[in-house]
Amino acid sequence: MSFDTKEFEGKMTKTLESLKMNLNTVRAGKANPDVLSRVMVDYWGTPTPIAQMAAIQVPDPRTLVISPWDATTVKNIEKAILASDIGITPQNDGKVIRLSFPQPTEERRKELTKQVAKMCEEAKVAIRNLRREANDKIKDMKKNGELTEDDVKISDKKVQDLTDKYTKEVDVIGAEKNKEIMAI
Repeated sequence: MSFDTKEFEGKMTKTLESLKMNLNTVRAGKANPDVLSRVMVDYWGTPTPIAQMAAIQVPDPRTLVISPWDATTVKNIEKAILASDIGITPQNDGKVIRLSFPQPTEERRKELTKQVAKMCEEAKVAIRNLRREANDKIKDMKKNGELTEDDVKISDKKVQDLTDKYTKEVDVIGAEKNKEIMAI
């Protein structure tokens, strides 16, 4: 009998999905509605995502247009965007809010690549923590007599291979995002 890695593979896959979602919020010079995914608006005392309160369109590669379904929420949405860390000043005409994405400077791009590297490193740490958790489980199973010495070696290798696979995937995802950021 060998150790079943499915549980840990599922958790590692979730770590990658979380990384991708986090990287989508990084502004790379193109208008991307995902940058608003973490912005919460106070709507009748309840923090609400903008996507649940308004239509978000991308009329051109550098502009987002937010059309609230309730015109009274325009000011609240504007306030929430200003309070967020997306770094764009909204233009409000009373009915819709426009976000113009400027071309990032070289310095800002380097800053963004550092941010991406930090997010990728956090994902790798999470994956390594899952490896440690799996290895601890393998040791417990050996101690309880559920695994033989050979099973432990096979299981350890499986877990390490899984860790290597997901760590490489994090590197690939990070490299793609950096390429997107550095593209002019």
